[in-house]
Amino acid sequence: MFKKTFIIFAALAATTVLNAQQALWDGAQVESPVLNEDGTVTFRYFAPKAVKVTVSGDFLPTQKIQTPFGEFEGPGVAELKEGEKGVWEYTTDFRPAPEMYTYTFNVDGLNVIDNNNMWVNRDVSSLTSAFIVPGGRADLYTIQDVPHGTVSKVWYDSAVAGFDRRLSVYTPAGYDPCGKTRYPVLYVLHGIGGDEDAWLEQGRAAQILDNLIAQGKAKPMIAVFTNGNISQEAAPGQNSTGYTRPTMQLPKTMEGSFETSFPEIVKFIDSHYKTIAKKQGRAICGLSMGGFHTLYISINNPDMFNYSGMFSAAIGVSEQQMTPLYDNFDGKLATYFSKKPALLWIGCGKTDFLYKANTDFMEKMDANGQPYEYMETDGGHIWRNWRIYLSEFVPLLFK
Repeated sequence: MFKKTFIIFAALAATTVLNAQQALWDGAQVESPVLNEDGTVTFRYFAPKAVKVTVSGDFLPTQKIQTPFGEFEGPGVAELKEGEKGVWEYTTDFRPAPEMYTYTFNVDGLNVIDNNNMWVNRDVSSLTSAFIVPGGRADLYTIQDVPHGTVSKVWYDSAVAGFDRRLSVYTPAGYDPCGKTRYPVLYVLHGIGGDEDAWLEQGRAAQILDNLIAQGKAKPMIAVFTNGNISQEAAPGQNSTGYTRPTMQLPKTMEGSFETSFPEIVKFIDSHYKTIAKKQGRAICGLSMGGFHTLYISINNPDMFNYSGMFSAAIGVSEQQMTPLYDNFDGKLATYFSKKPALLWIGCGKTDFLYKANTDFMEKMDANGQPYEYMETDGGHIWRNWRIYLSEFVPLLFK
């Protein structure tokens, strides 16, 4: 009886091991995407029973998409053709410019990622596959043979939120917590629905900082990536609520709580890292909602940051959003400029749905003789632009 039981147990154990290891060799042997020698890109997907397969991505010409937040430029679409053994294929008839791109497949109406490409991005609750066409500015987004900084996930106590919250902190190559060298700090803020991982994953911020610092184009600096959703402890899956579905419909995102709490973050960083703990050693920037936060944090704390960057920033507030933090905007803006900050930098795409809000804001500053720098790019409210803006903003800091 013992011998029979042992044999059954051994068989079950062997089956479990085989099932666990099956993923190592059970995938269809399909290579995708492929960057061809002539500069074109080939996409493949194994779907032997499919009727129609398409690929959608920002490497293709854009199309207009209507959303609850307005009209956006969405990724284009191309059809794959079925080949041998159920492998569908599409090769571009053009050379995508150097850049980081994202894409998904649609198989008979179902959107799926490329299961042959292990590089997957999460933007709020959307998953996309990614690839980089090297060259030019895109080389800033890749791992180069240069000294690398370190990214840490750290927790701080937030009295405003009422619980501990998480930050992502980049320290440059050579940073020594026991050393004498002190570093300036850049605070980098995400957009609505994002979190403290967004800029590192989609924005390639650590690679941009590593490469610009190594090239001598940027000062070695600490960079802090915050979670602008004050109701959250941390990114989805990294907090006590577990794997809840990410959403843009979060409470307390643009009603003043996060901006009010921001000095807590600055105090924590200054007390735990070798920082230049004064205005001349601090910069802040953000995209979309993060640009909104950047603006109101800056003008409500005019002695805190010497450099501010607004990337496709949301600017205006509604009556429902009005709090003392947003009151007296013109007066606070005048006080901010009276303190003579080193730089207010603005970037926006020509077809961004926030383009008019940004140009109206700049007209207000022009009328008051308030200085700023502006960069206008093609395209809309997209990560491609925000990576460009970060790579342009960082070399201007702490000169």
